[in-house]
Amino acid sequence: MSITRSVRSALFALILLAMSAAAYAQFSITVSFAPPELPVYEQPMVPGEGYIWTPGYWAYAGDDDGYYWVPGTWVLAPEPGLLWTPAYWSWAGNGYVFNNGYWGQQVGFYGGVSYGYGYYGEGYQGGRWQNGQFYYNRSVSNVNVSNIHNVYNTTVINNTTTINRVSYNGGNGGVSARPTHQQESIAHGRHIAPVAAQTQHEQAARTNPDQRASVNHGTPTVAATPKPGAFSDTAVVHAKQTGTPYSGPVNRAEVQPRVTGAVEHPENAGRSDRPATSSQPDSNRSPSARPNQPQPNKPEPARQPTAQPERQSAPNHPPLVQPNNRPEPNRNEPTQRHPTSPRSERAQPERSLPPPQPRAQLQQHRNSASNQRQEKNEDEKPKQNEKPQ
Repeated sequence: MSITRSVRSALFALILLAMSAAAYAQFSITVSFAPPELPVYEQPMVPGEGYIWTPGYWAYAGDDDGYYWVPGTWVLAPEPGLLWTPAYWSWAGNGYVFNNGYWGQQVGFYGGVSYGYGYYGEGYQGGRWQNGQFYYNRSVSNVNVSNIHNVYNTTVINNTTTINRVSYNGGNGGVSARPTHQQESIAHGRHIAPVAAQTQHEQAARTNPDQRASVNHGTPTVAATPKPGAFSDTAVVHAKQTGTPYSGPVNRAEVQPRVTGAVEHPENAGRSDRPATSSQPDSNRSPSARPNQPQPNKPEPARQPTAQPERQSAPNHPPLVQPNNRPEPNRNEPTQRHPTSPRSERAQPERSLPPPQPRAQLQQHRNSASNQRQEKNEDEKPKQNEKPQ
């Protein structure tokens, strides 16, 4: 019964490890620009038996802090027989993706990046497991033979070492290695995520400003440690000054002002709100479209400096103009303007419809009156010609 329980607990532990490793492998970070080159540093001495070398790498802390160096260090293997596959960056078409490292029975693909000290782009030549113990290759690993006796000496011919110390795979200037069928099968095999000491080690590097590439310019203060998290140990190794210091791309804080050409959009939005919605596409057409904006708004800028008070009086002008047009026929007085025949002609059509009838009647009355007067005059003529006898 005790045997079956131990088997079940071991299987359950393996399942948990596999699940945690799968969840860990699914997490990745994508950055638009490549990491710096690998720094040059010496490997610290192995602190004791069972420790396996995990090379340093560049991690990313976000847009504010950028890349930071996680020092290489010696880590106790979580289980006998497990080897470490280093993390690496790879080009994914639209950015550089971070691929997490993991523990496994075999070393998988790590982008062909040559981290040194046994990791020369493929596999690991710094040591091997034998009868449950780890043996160190003295030609590669820094081992104190007086303290550690599990050693061997095999010369490693490194044909994959890159001179430029490129730290990523693919993209512009990256390593062009591709995983083999065996490495692909290893990638789908059983993995164990980094142990707690490794995650704490990475977190300590992230919180240390001196590890940031923007501060150390590609030459970190702490390039390697004898054990995880031992940043202040006397055996800490510093990076060597090599080549041109890393400057990196324009910082995000400096990129934002350039991108903040979008700050012009609020101004354009304010301008587009004045006329109509039709000016909104003009505001999106870059500065060349701006001269097109005032064209539909020409009446408004003309009114703003001088016409705003005129706008207030503008509604009063039309009623003033109308009464001025109406009294014009009344101003056709003989004393003011004599040659106002055209204006009187303008006034006649206004009152030409009703006046004809009274004029005809007046003429009839005048004619009849004149006829009566003539008749009276004719009747009175003989009377006037008669003289008294």
